[in-house]
Formats: sequence, C-alpha cells, structure tokens
Amino acid sequence: MKDLKKWLGPMRVDFLYLDVACVFLGAGAAVWTHGKINVWYLILAFIGAVCAHISVNALNEYLDFKSGLDLQGQRTPFSGGSGTLEERPEMAQTVLRIAVACLAITALIGLFFILVRGWAILPLGLLGILVIVVYTSWITHHPLVSLIVTGLGFGLLMVMGTYYVLTGEYTWTAFFAALVPFFLGNCLLLLNQYPDVEADQAVGRRNLPIVIGKPASSIVYLFLLLAVYLSLVAGVWLGYLPLASLLGLLTLPLAVVTASGVVRYAENLPELLKYMGFNVLLNIVTPVLMAVGLLLAAFLG
Repeated sequence: MKDLKKWLGPMRVDFLYLDVACVFLGAGAAVWTHGKINVWYLILAFIGAVCAHISVNALNEYLDFKSGLDLQGQRTPFSGGSGTLEERPEMAQTVLRIAVACLAITALIGLFFILVRGWAILPLGLLGILVIVVYTSWITHHPLVSLIVTGLGFGLLMVMGTYYVLTGEYTWTAFFAALVPFFLGNCLLLLNQYPDVEADQAVGRRNLPIVIGKPASSIVYLFLLLAVYLSLVAGVWLGYLPLASLLGLLTLPLAVVTASGVVRYAENLPELLKYMGFNVLLNIVTPVLMAVGLLLAAFLG
C-alpha cells in the first residue's frame, strides 16, 4: 500500500472523481441533443480529461515541493499536497515526468479529435494546456484568475469539450450544462485555499482569501454557490436543458448546510473541514444528477 500511495499521491486521485462527473454530464447533454454517441470517442475524452487533471496535479506537486510551499502549509485532505515528495524527495523528477507524460497523452488525444472533429476544438485544447503549464507559476499569483480557473477546467474544458467531441458542435445546451461545474469548481478551489493562506502568502501567491480575507471570501463563495442553482434553473427555463435535469436541485439542501458552515467557520479550520468535504460532494453529485436527468429525458422523451 505504501508503494501504491507514493505513485498515486502526487496524482491526487481522490479528486479524479470530478472528471467522471463532468465527462458524464457532457455525455448526457450529447445524448439528449443528438441521441447516439460514439462510445470510443467518449472513452478517449475521459482519458484525456483524467490525464490533463493528473498532469496539473503532478506539476503542482512538483513545483510546490521545489518552492518549499508544502513544507510550510497545514496539510488537510483537501489542500497542502499529498506529502509524497516530503517523504520521498528522490521521486521529484519522476513526478515531473508523470506530469509531462500525461500532458503529452492529452495533447495527442486532442490532435486526434482535431482530425476527426475539426479545428473548433483547438481553442479549448490550447487553453487547457496553458492552464496546466502556468497554473502554479502564474495563475496562483492572480486572484481573479485563480478564482475562475478550476471552473473553466471542469466546466468549459471538460463538459463542453466532451460534448463537442461527441457531437461535432457547440450548443447552448452544452454551455448551460457546463455552467454548473463552472461555478461548483470555483467554489471548490476557493474553499480549498483557506487552510493554505499563510503558506501561500509566504511564497508570494495572491488569491482571494489572501487579498480580502476568509470571511469576505465566504460571501463570494455564497454567491458562487447560488449561481450554480440559478444557472441550472435558467437553462431549463430557457429550454436549453430538459426539466429532468432539475434533479441537480436535490443537492440544494446540502448546499445550504455547506454555505452556512463556511460562513460560520471561515476562520476555524477544524470545524470547517467537514464543510470542505460537503463542498467536494456537491461538486461530484450535482453534475451526476444532472447527467442522469438528461439521460432520462433522452430515453423517456
């Protein structure tokens, strides 16, 4: 188990469930609008999404180790790195190679889809590669960019990217489906920055909890979480999403509990950890419920 952990730790596999949820949502939207989909394309899209996520995680782990950030921070299940390189510093170059190899796999899959689906997928691919390469070194130093980058990755890149490679087009259905993980992803990273404020500040990072403080950031979190459900309702009201996709609203009670806990315990990390877990759960379950709704609407009419 120790050997397995040393390989899986820098990949942060606990967060790869998010990729399953987002690709599933993109596929559900494609089935609802177009009926049959190419299962092999779906598998390739999923592999590309997972490899991209592993690449950014591993590169972040490597660079944070090199900067000494993870030695300063307070590690939690949601932040502070995996601790693998602190225990096994000799693995640093291996982790870097994992990041590069996964990025190469994602790029090759992207090239394949350019050949079979056209150049319209290229902007998403280039944006994805850019985010992976500059996340740790540049994005983490710009508060507004770091606020939305995770949402861009899970929403715009994964959901809309999956939809495009399965259908060959972009639609408003894909856009409104992608808005939900966009806002959820932003909620995820924002809250996960709370435990690392002091350590991040020490290495020159600038994110919202550093710039405006945790209590004020919690108000931003509230608005982002509200936008999750408003965007879902708006998509249905405008006719771009089916009524059954409102299954995503089933997580609303958990969202209310999570939001109240985040506001109440913004500066109390031991108490906040439970709500950080709820936040991850929202990011996984809400898109999955939406995808189930889209598939039910497709198959039941």
